[in-house]
Amino acid sequence: MAYSLRVPVARNHMSRNLLTVEPDLPLAEVAKRMVSRDVGAALVTEGARLVGIVTERDILRAVARGIQESAVVTDCMTSDPETMDPNESTEHAAVLMLHGGFRHLPVVEGGGVVGMLSIRDLMRVALEDSAPRGA
Repeated sequence: MAYSLRVPVARNHMSRNLLTVEPDLPLAEVAKRMVSRDVGAALVTEGARLVGIVTERDILRAVARGIQESAVVTDCMTSDPETMDPNESTEHAAVLMLHGGFRHLPVVEGGGVVGMLSIRDLMRVALEDSAPRGA
């Protein structure tokens, strides 16, 4: 489905600075990489195939459950996450995120991940013509 230039589409607002990790990577290492890159989610891939996503929330839940030092990504990732096409609207992304209860959405094209949309990205779209008080 193609949208006109007036409708914000994922392609124009997604992050392309993606952190990808392997399913068997220790969770502590993933957390370090996420902090180092200042991202809230990592894409879990096997080769070029997206198999999951691991987020700050996933890691927090694992810690709350009493995570073992030997824990790896597959122990807490979300398998087969919801995805969207880069030409779909950011409004569609917001609906998926709100109804699905998640804050990061991989953007997939031609079988490969090309970006990630976050709630923060969508807020920028919604507020791009706004300025802080006093500005």
